[in-house]
Amino acid sequence: MNKSAGTRLGILQRSFELIYKNGFQATSIDAIIASTNVTKGAFFYHFKNKEEMGLALITEVLSPGMQEAMIRPLQAATEPLGAIYKMMEELLLHDPFFKIEYGCPAVNLIEEMGPLNELFSSALRNLLSAWQNAIQLVLEDAKAAGKIQEKTDSKEVALFITAGYGGIRNMGKILGKDCYTSFLTQFKAYLNALQPNNPSPIH
Repeated sequence: MNKSAGTRLGILQRSFELIYKNGFQATSIDAIIASTNVTKGAFFYHFKNKEEMGLALITEVLSPGMQEAMIRPLQAATEPLGAIYKMMEELLLHDPFFKIEYGCPAVNLIEEMGPLNELFSSALRNLLSAWQNAIQLVLEDAKAAGKIQEKTDSKEVALFITAGYGGIRNMGKILGKDCYTSFLTQFKAYLNALQPNNPSPIH
């Protein structure tokens, strides 16, 4: 990575930290610059304005993080339902990328910027669709292998799973980590209920 690319990445990483904690609208360019070693000129060399920086944050920081934690584990799945459960468990209980009191950075941006800015809405919709599609594909594989009921609507289940994740992340901000454990208990029961009459329960 050359110096210019490193500077750009450093701005995005520091911006992520501030926006994750304080929100996009409450995080000013001046605050970002003050917390880095770059000048205002360097910031505007890489991004013409705060909106462009925020969109780059989604595509260059959040999207790769989602690929690593939410999509790649499913693509290598040999036991589809177990892989979906393990992905959720890792996200909620073990992923160091997230802080319980701040929730999920992508969900936060959906709530804050989705209704206000169509460019943000589109970029965030692409993030969510990529995750839902990955879940849907692994469910279709499970259906083809006879590991979930034939009547299962994979698209609806993927929506339900992602919506549940967003909701429990938000609740965790005020209820703490214990609510994640309760959620995971019921999430496991839900996935087990998708199996045919002779299931192999998720452990």
